[in-house]
Amino acid sequence: MTIAFWCVLGAILLPYAFTSYAKIAGRVGAKKNANPRVWLDKLEGPAQRANWAQQNSFEIHPAFAAAVIIAQFIGTAPQATLDQLAIAFLVSRVVYGACYMMNWATLRTLVWASGLVIIASFFVVSA
Repeated sequence: MTIAFWCVLGAILLPYAFTSYAKIAGRVGAKKNANPRVWLDKLEGPAQRANWAQQNSFEIHPAFAAAVIIAQFIGTAPQATLDQLAIAFLVSRVVYGACYMMNWATLRTLVWASGLVIIASFFVVSA
């Protein structure tokens, strides 16, 4: 299994780190966790932003996974390049989540855009 594929797994699990932070910061209890989507929508501050980071992470994941799988399937790019791109994407998502929780909107947008550039790069290096 390649590092790039392990990064796909990391990207699958990352949203759960954000939602865990949201629940801990929002002081989730058993009753609140009975209907978590409604409760999470009512959070404020860093907990709310962590929930939004979680939602965005789920939204971007299919594009990242597809890019990795397609690049691996085509097989023209060096594996080291694909692995580095995958690691860079995963790092960008961690930084994105941190920027979101810290409410650094401009930096968050730049980091988000870098993630899209990284996804496109999988196609470019495989062309």
